[in-house]
Amino acid sequence: MEKFALTLQSKNSISAYLAENFTMRYEREIITEILTVIDNNDEEKLNWFAGFGDSYRQILMNVNEYRRGLVYGFTEIAFGKCGWFASPKFLDFDEIRLEESSIRIGRGPNHLWSYALNRTYGSSGASGPLSVFCPPFRSREAALNAALAEIKADFTKYIGHGDTSNFKPELISKTLKAIAQLEVSMVQLSLFS
Repeated sequence: MEKFALTLQSKNSISAYLAENFTMRYEREIITEILTVIDNNDEEKLNWFAGFGDSYRQILMNVNEYRRGLVYGFTEIAFGKCGWFASPKFLDFDEIRLEESSIRIGRGPNHLWSYALNRTYGSSGASGPLSVFCPPFRSREAALNAALAEIKADFTKYIGHGDTSNFKPELISKTLKAIAQLEVSMVQLSLFS
């Protein structure tokens, strides 16, 4: 198998990649940028792109994650042992427990905040990491309010669900009470601030 190389002569292989693969909008935008770099014979910029991976897919995904990190002020370019972009670590990270569920919250170096949810309904649940792909907020309070609204709406829709194994009524009720208590404490704190 031929070793991958992104060079000024890669235009045909990029066109073949586009023809053979489904691409997301961000991937097509980065490919268009790479093709423009090739058309401009900008070897320095092309080498920058090539430094993001050993395949078109890896380059596209790594460049996208790097650029998403810039939104939060993360500027370091670092890769894990398999060549995938090393996810930056949010500052002022906090995990707020709500029974068996939680909200993970943190900020980037430029003081934009975000959150991720870990939801446990019983035998089922959902979780995602706090990452640069989470929505940005201008303050911790705004991020926390959005997280509370999302998790509250999510748990509320399972009240009275017929599958009591996956959606345990007692756990759903306790989690909604924990959310309400946190909301009340936030209001009280704002009154005395």
